[in-house]
Amino acid sequence: MEARKINIKGVVQGVGFRPFVYRLAQKNKIKGWVLNNAQGVSIHAEGEENALKIFIEELTAHPPRQAVIKEQRIEDEVLQGFCDFRIVESEGKGEQEVLISPDLAICPECYREVLEEGNRRFGYAFTNCTNCGPRFTIIKGVPYDRPKTTMADFPMCPECAREYHDPLNRRFHAQPNACPVCGPQVKIYDAGGRPVPGVNAPKLLADGNILAVKGLGGYHLVCDALNPDAVKRLRKSKKREAKPFAVMAKDLEAARKYCRISPEEEKILKSPQAPILILPRRPEALPPDLAPGVKTLGVMLPYTPLHLLLFKEGLELLVMTSGNISSNPLIYQDNLAFSELGDIAGYFLVHNREIYNRCDDSVVKVIDNKAQIFRRARGYVPLPVEIPRQPSVLACGGDLKSTFCLTKGDKAFLSQHMGDLDNFKNFNEYVLTVQRMKEYLDIRPQAVVVDLHPGYTSRRWGLEQEMPVIEVQHHHAHLAACLADNGLDEKVLGVICDGTGMGTDGHIWGMEFLLGDFGGFERLAHLEYMPLPGADKAAREPLRMTASFLYKHLGKEGLLKAYDLFCGLSPEELELIIRQIDSGINAPLTSSCGRLFDAVSALLGVCTRVHYEGQAAVELEEMADAGFKGKGYPFDLKESGGLLIISTKKMWQECLRDISKGVSAGQISARFHRTVAEMIAATCRALGDRLPSKKVVLSGGVMQNKLLVENVVRLLEMEHFIPLVHSQVPANDGGLSLGQAVIGGRLINVCSGSGQGS
Repeated sequence: MEARKINIKGVVQGVGFRPFVYRLAQKNKIKGWVLNNAQGVSIHAEGEENALKIFIEELTAHPPRQAVIKEQRIEDEVLQGFCDFRIVESEGKGEQEVLISPDLAICPECYREVLEEGNRRFGYAFTNCTNCGPRFTIIKGVPYDRPKTTMADFPMCPECAREYHDPLNRRFHAQPNACPVCGPQVKIYDAGGRPVPGVNAPKLLADGNILAVKGLGGYHLVCDALNPDAVKRLRKSKKREAKPFAVMAKDLEAARKYCRISPEEEKILKSPQAPILILPRRPEALPPDLAPGVKTLGVMLPYTPLHLLLFKEGLELLVMTSGNISSNPLIYQDNLAFSELGDIAGYFLVHNREIYNRCDDSVVKVIDNKAQIFRRARGYVPLPVEIPRQPSVLACGGDLKSTFCLTKGDKAFLSQHMGDLDNFKNFNEYVLTVQRMKEYLDIRPQAVVVDLHPGYTSRRWGLEQEMPVIEVQHHHAHLAACLADNGLDEKVLGVICDGTGMGTDGHIWGMEFLLGDFGGFERLAHLEYMPLPGADKAAREPLRMTASFLYKHLGKEGLLKAYDLFCGLSPEELELIIRQIDSGINAPLTSSCGRLFDAVSALLGVCTRVHYEGQAAVELEEMADAGFKGKGYPFDLKESGGLLIISTKKMWQECLRDISKGVSAGQISARFHRTVAEMIAATCRALGDRLPSKKVVLSGGVMQNKLLVENVVRLLEMEHFIPLVHSQVPANDGGLSLGQAVIGGRLINVCSGSGQGS
């Protein structure tokens, strides 16, 4: 007989790991114990040499579905002569290293129980087990045990307690375990907060009502997605003028009825993360207010039993949009829901389990047969990204699609999507969540990392913290984020395309070719600088950028010749824009790729006024002719001051000729997308002799354009480059904090506390 001490780190709490170890020990006749502690799971195992070998091999070969083993340490131990194998109480000693599990979508076993008549959990909205259910949204402290969750208020009945304490039961130590006898309950209220007995939610939805439904990480506003009147009323009352609504389909069959779904997309829909997945729509009629201006639909499947129970009365597709007024944070507290959503929802479906951590739905899209995360939240947070070991830092992220990042050793922990920080309520949630995450993860940052932009709320807050400050250029952070996302720590070329980022020369960057790593960067090429007339106003009124490009390239005479295309600009507005450009007053220079997309979108009449970030570019992509196989428009690469500059003058001239010849907007859009891809490939080729390798990382919000990315990847591969895209964090500013964090960790030793940066 021999003994081993086995310490396992990773996502090993709240995922059924201890009962898995127990069953494995029984199978291999191992004696000893297993427990949760602040570092993960600790095992004392005694048995014959061969049995111990098989036991240890199977620990890592076939762990529970949601377990993620990051590290396993095995040491010889003193034989103590245990007579059996036990699961013992958790320990809270030592430095906190355990990884908190994300919330998990309902598993097949619980799904069956909820719909199985005669089962004691039939129709119960809070059915869960160790393989599914709430985690992050209910946790108040670690180790992850029931007293440190919002389930502490619900003592288990004898039957649930029996399941909870039975190592052979799939609900063994499932902290949210409950049933109709002892667990949380649901009630329906009217908009005034008065209980409404004798009604059921599916009937209310089928009758055309809008409901505020308290879910896993916050409230949703819900209505029948096939009821045009209900959808229209929801859009108007939510003050959401154009942004598409997400929907929840009853099941995969219902989703297929309205969308085309590939095998990879089916896998994502059915995954434990169960994100909103952006899918191509079928031509079947859907209410026009559901997703105006696009040919796609954001779809998810029911990920809690409560959602599953909404699909009665013939309902098969529900609008499931965030419970908030547009631009405000997702509401997760009951009192705020009644006060702020009472003018939208006629009824409230409320449960009495507290949501402790707000968490939006994640958003994913398959691009080039790979899943790319657009919004990282439920199902993914707070799992870390592996990075090179470094000192602990707090990276503050950006202001749009904001996240922050905390690092500890070789792990980077990104927050859930926090929204736009120019909203004071979002900012308050941001500050609260920073503090909670520091406590959960037992992280004491040694420095704070901020963006260069002086107007960022995240920067101003970061500067107020009593820590050394490291400043990081926006696009360098994007490059580093994609490097870290791909597990690389080396110097590569980064092609960063987005809307706005403060450059080191004081101008607004946005289509950048940077040679860099975690320690620094060199700018090699960029899109030509163009005036941004009206500054931020130009992002909301894309015709301003159309006028800017045409005026700078074709002069006033050429601009006026094209004036008939400017149906959204009055002569007075056009004259004001020209004066702004000539004087340089309120017209900063930008190399933004996002503004180039905006300008073409407005020229074609696709989108002349933006109601949500990226709308002009999104709608331009959506209307591109899928059958286009030709080449792009011409453009020039010019050298200036040691940099390569991409000039679009020839592109605009040829684009105007196409319009005058009656070429369809769909054809022009497709050709424009091809042009931008060719610009990127040609610039990479021209820079080839200066590059240390053929690896090229693609990042920035524009790199979530499926049509563009797939064109870029193909063209780069034809040139024998190795394009690398995001997979664990968004390419947009939602991933910015990861890049800031790894750069900050690399620079922290040279940071004097007086604003060193990159």
